Amino acid sequence: MNKYALSKSLCYFYYFLLVILLGGCNQIPDGLEAVTPFDVQRYKGQWYEVMRLDNRFERGLSHVTATYDLRNDGTISVFNRGFNSAKCEWEEARGVAVFRGKKTVGSLSVSFFWPFSAGYHVIALDLKNYHFALVSGSSRNYLWILSREPVLAAGIRQKLIEEARKLEFPVSELVMVEHGDRHCKSLSGPKA
Repeated sequence: MNKYALSKSLCYFYYFLLVILLGGCNQIPDGLEAVTPFDVQRYKGQWYEVMRLDNRFERGLSHVTATYDLRNDGTISVFNRGFNSAKCEWEEARGVAVFRGKKTVGSLSVSFFWPFSAGYHVIALDLKNYHFALVSGSSRNYLWILSREPVLAAGIRQKLIEEARKLEFPVSELVMVEHGDRHCKSLSGPKA
């Protein structure tokens, strides 16, 4: 086998391996079911992150919101925003979401930079008013409690935490997301 053929074979092998590894990145975790029926028309709009399992993408962020909107091509635009008090600035991320299957099931794949994507699975939802939601990522290391308002009633929040506990999420690691006054940790004060 010549050097070119070996290189080409290795490229195909690594490409195949990458496809397999990335393919599992948006799956719903075992034992969880996405909400059905799911109505993206009612789900779109702005959501406030009330609690989350902290992750490297959001660590240190407060005032986190996620805004979803339908695009002409049938995909969903995603705009995430949070305030980084250490840097005294807003951090933003834009992405695109697509349904993983039927559009009546709350299971999507979100990409903030191609070719990588992650699962976004609505596992509990206020089906009457679409006022609050419990969302899982591709593993039990990712969980968000979302609300249409910055503050969610304690009773509802506790019910969602209990639901997450039953589904074997590490709820003791949930962090509350601040939505009050923004304060900068910088000694020089806020940026102009």
